[in-house]
Amino acid sequence: MGNTLLVGSCEPFSGKSAVVLGIARQIMAADYPIRFGKPLATSLEWDRKPDELPSPLIDDDVRFVGETLGLSEDKLIPSLNLIDPTSAEKRLLNGNLLAGKGFEDLKAQLNTPCEGLTLLEAAGSLHEGLLYGLSLCQLAEGLDANVLLVHLWQDSRSLDALLAAKEQLGDHLIGIVLNAVTPDEVFQLEESVVPALEELGLVVFGVMPRSPLLRSVAVEELVRRLGARVICCSERLELMVETLSIGAMNVNSAMEFFRRRRNMAVVTGADRTDIQLAALEASTQCLILTGAGEPLPQLINRAEELEVPLLKVEHDTLSTVEVIEQAFGHVRLHEKVKATYAFKLVEEHCKLERLFVALGIEGRIA
Repeated sequence: MGNTLLVGSCEPFSGKSAVVLGIARQIMAADYPIRFGKPLATSLEWDRKPDELPSPLIDDDVRFVGETLGLSEDKLIPSLNLIDPTSAEKRLLNGNLLAGKGFEDLKAQLNTPCEGLTLLEAAGSLHEGLLYGLSLCQLAEGLDANVLLVHLWQDSRSLDALLAAKEQLGDHLIGIVLNAVTPDEVFQLEESVVPALEELGLVVFGVMPRSPLLRSVAVEELVRRLGARVICCSERLELMVETLSIGAMNVNSAMEFFRRRRNMAVVTGADRTDIQLAALEASTQCLILTGAGEPLPQLINRAEELEVPLLKVEHDTLSTVEVIEQAFGHVRLHEKVKATYAFKLVEEHCKLERLFVALGIEGRIA
């Protein structure tokens, strides 16, 4: 398949898109051609009936990467299928789990002489997509592609998933990037753990620290997930939330607690005006009110002065907190500020020159 790199992971939301952006940007900076796609679409919003997929089928992640990097439309490779409940049920009832003609067309497309690198992003985990014949292992084998795994690293127990992946991917696996490492542990990992991993045949192309920004969620996304009503500052929904605080203590304790936090979403009862006003004076990106009642005019006026979105939800505090906690680290990389930080993170913590050597393109990348 020429120079085809398949970027995958052992579990969802491991940071694949950030690594893809970093790799692509460095390659494009050297005027080396690149094209990008996701054989199995996992993120798609469109205003049509569920059984009427758009044509061409371009995953939202692919469009974002394309727009961020300035890729022309012909450099975006359409997906072969969409992973969602409707298509999954059709596949199951049909009983045919082969990838089908579309996969053969993709192989033919990648076999066409093309100078440059083809970057493909696999689905969320090692086995996601088996129902469509488009899992990471099936793609690697069928496309004869090199595989780079982006892997969340907590401690040495994280190795099990990598060893399983290595056994299944075989020679297709050219290396790994460890992600979301506790910042204070990056140096120790590079000094002791990385050499041990390489002794096991796992080539490490980077060790990236955990980033609160990349795990953050836009206020707009919280509005969508919570079904919240925006009371003020609707033009500021692009603000990024990195931490969550619950205003359920006395106001003095709350003020001390809020001072130690940054870029918060604060959840508190609609009747706790004292907590609400204290939160507005801290590093608060949005204030979320639960329970009965409406905010006082003085609170709305202060929120507008400070440009802090004020949201009202129908859920109770516990349910609201659960929804927000599920969002952290589990949203797509669809914000420009995240993309900019991803470029910096990959450039500083990944040894892409080693990756380019492994891909055989080192002489063409300045």
